[in-house]
Amino acid sequence: LPGDFEGKTSFGMSVFNLGNAIMGSGILGLAYAMANTGVVLFLTLLTVVAVLSSYSIHLLLKSSGIVGIRAYEQLGYRAFGTPGKMAAGIAITLQNIGAMSSYLYIVKYEFPLVIQAFLKVDKPAGEWYLNGNYLVIIVSIAVILPLALMKQLGYLGYTSGFSLSCMVFFLISVCLLTLGIQVVVLLLVSYLLTAYTIPILAFAFVCHPEVLPIYTELRNPTKKKMQHVANISIAVMYSMYFLAALFGYLTFYGEVEPELLHTYSRIDPYDTLILCVRVAVLTAVTLTVPIVLFPVRRAIQQMMFPNKTFNWPRHIAIAIILLTFINLLVIFAPNILGIFGIIGATSAPCLIFIFPAVFYIRIVPKEEEPLRSVPKILVLIGVYFQM
Repeated sequence: LPGDFEGKTSFGMSVFNLGNAIMGSGILGLAYAMANTGVVLFLTLLTVVAVLSSYSIHLLLKSSGIVGIRAYEQLGYRAFGTPGKMAAGIAITLQNIGAMSSYLYIVKYEFPLVIQAFLKVDKPAGEWYLNGNYLVIIVSIAVILPLALMKQLGYLGYTSGFSLSCMVFFLISVCLLTLGIQVVVLLLVSYLLTAYTIPILAFAFVCHPEVLPIYTELRNPTKKKMQHVANISIAVMYSMYFLAALFGYLTFYGEVEPELLHTYSRIDPYDTLILCVRVAVLTAVTLTVPIVLFPVRRAIQQMMFPNKTFNWPRHIAIAIILLTFINLLVIFAPNILGIFGIIGATSAPCLIFIFPAVFYIRIVPKEEEPLRSVPKILVLIGVYFQM
């Protein structure tokens, strides 16, 4: 849809938006992942996934440059016709609905605890404002919906910047809290759970559906410039992920819960720093939902209304239906790791490894592409991750 978008978004805002798309609630599961693999293996896996993510963004940009298309689903269409478009659309929808539900899941469980701590309520007696289900609905309507109704992603650059600064604060606090608690570090941990770590890690760098919309809105867009945006975002997230996982893990060696914030609240639920950290993470996670909703709405439009131009009622209706659905999921669906594991293992490898490489192989002329090439290896890695 190049006609709808003029590149108005600056380089910095694009980095914020992409960084925000990458960094989701994955950062909360990483300490748990590290507790399962040990530090060395974790760092190796994190590095591999980061490098592969950057490379597959390179393939996406290259494919989109060759055919002049700036939408993930349209690339699928160019490569494999309607089945390709549907596959990409469904993977994006699954992946991002999974991401959004895990963000709102955090709101559901953290927000009541934060309010409880602020009001110093020790034993809640069923007050409505301490009920996570009500709070999730309120946050969705009051904060997420208005942002999700923006016409373009570029406008969300400011909220993304704010969201990322909240996460930087989270990171610094995790480091400070670690220094306050004496710990013993062992590098070897049960490698049995490594298989569980890979989906969490694969989930950690998925931003591919957002790459092309952000590229479209970039001011003076070139492939090189967009690759820089991607590399900076991935590098920043990489270091934040590693530090958050390391310090979170060192603090509670071996006793890390699947969600880091819960682990901290066991020390002292009323500690001011921990309270501020929780508020920061809540803010960051809430502000990421609209960014992740954009590609899903786009995918749904591409799948169901492929030839229609921009239309406000439809734009608004899809956002409302999606948010309602995700709220229902979060209110009635159980543990967060289940969400991470299932979706991470199915759609994340498709979006990160398999699709960009397969589209590239189909779109790029054969002469330029030897048989034993890196994209083909990437497909194999993706399939392996999926198993």
